[in-house]
Amino acid sequence: MADMADQTPTFEEALARLEEIVRRLERGDAALEESLGLFEEGTRLARRCEQLLSEAEQKVTLFTEAGESPFEKEA
Repeated sequence: MADMADQTPTFEEALARLEEIVRRLERGDAALEESLGLFEEGTRLARRCEQLLSEAEQKVTLFTEAGESPFEKEA
């Protein structure tokens, strides 16, 4: 998979790449310099996922506070 450092990945793309990085680091077969690069990329991706989850949570809060929950049945 290509390095997503220069792109703005979706949540799903960032999470998939982050999982790939974790598997690679857990194997422990990467050289030190490569491991550091992977760790740095993983940190950026984790922040991106946190940002997107926070934005989604804010939207859900706004919808539910405004009575616009898509899960409520209309009478």
